[in-house]
Amino acid sequence: MPAVTVADITVLPRVKAVAGSRARTVRSITTAPQGFEGEGFPVRRAFAGVDIALLDPFIHLDQMGEVEYAPGEPKGTPWHPHRGFETVTYIIDGIFDHFDNNGGGGTITDGDTQWMTAGAGILHIETPPESLVMSGGLFHGFQLWVNLPAAKKWSPPAYQDLRASEVALLSSEDGGALIRVIAGELAGHQGPGSTQTPITLIHATLQPGAEIRLPWRKDYNALVYTLAGHGFVGEESRPVQMGQLTVFGEGDTIVVRAANIQESRSPEMELFILGGEPIKEPVAWMGPFVMNTKREVLQAFEDFQKGVLGSIPVIEKGHRPNAKLNRGGEGSKLGGSNTPNSTAQTTNSASSAVDSTGQAKNSADVLDVHGAPTTMQEG
Repeated sequence: MPAVTVADITVLPRVKAVAGSRARTVRSITTAPQGFEGEGFPVRRAFAGVDIALLDPFIHLDQMGEVEYAPGEPKGTPWHPHRGFETVTYIIDGIFDHFDNNGGGGTITDGDTQWMTAGAGILHIETPPESLVMSGGLFHGFQLWVNLPAAKKWSPPAYQDLRASEVALLSSEDGGALIRVIAGELAGHQGPGSTQTPITLIHATLQPGAEIRLPWRKDYNALVYTLAGHGFVGEESRPVQMGQLTVFGEGDTIVVRAANIQESRSPEMELFILGGEPIKEPVAWMGPFVMNTKREVLQAFEDFQKGVLGSIPVIEKGHRPNAKLNRGGEGSKLGGSNTPNSTAQTTNSASSAVDSTGQAKNSADVLDVHGAPTTMQEG
């Protein structure tokens, strides 16, 4: 798992527990079921079976891979819409392309993150580049959905391109864990991601026997997903292993310790750590739309079928890897000028039939693109 590594962890700032702090209790541990997404790449649904109120402000988390593709096997998703939230795609191993109907997106690889604010509505596609399809290779990453409060659900679509070199790097107090702060703040150190909803997002690697004690805001929830290896969570030392999500209760410190002996296939314990300030608003969610009411979700499907969320751009072969990131949403019917930008002439309606571009022809075709609920979820 390359992501971001360092030659000498001892030179990094060390994160220490605050004197008098109280370790968060372990509320639950669940095991993520495995499935397939889009055109068939394997995923683990990290949040499956957890009450959405305990996840707030998060909605959905998929561990994509880890998978070693043979030549011709790498797969992505078809063009599909989103509205009402943000998608965060973090690549640990491999390479992935993201493109949208605003001219936004680009290529991300080991340790990079693409942060897409769907806001009022967007069409996008996630796909391996042609070189990876031809050669095959290792692929491993995450996609997280972060909810937006009602006041921001209609904001213009936008992108953030977070490079691995920008991630804040820290060490545990015992020097045995590398902590990568992707977004938010930890012990006074700020990650590069700018969040619409206050959150902290971390990828940590623990050597055998290492322990982390992370100061954590009391008003944030606290979730730890074990993506490799095994160890123990909380002062209770509850055992956890690969593919399990820990939901913590009250307190102001997250405690995790890696087991002294790890398996040869996972010599280190890898953690995806996240928490945020709960929005505490009604949630209505079905397929690619996360809104506040059932009526708003149905309206999103209707808007998609009418083409209100925009059109699929015609992108010339060879152009995608050099696509200029569009952070402001220009070129979309929903995010600024309605005039297509110079690199993305639009021709196909969002409600057109499936063709060589992989466009979904109607609402039924996009319901399960990310393994999202195909029936209305309200909470």
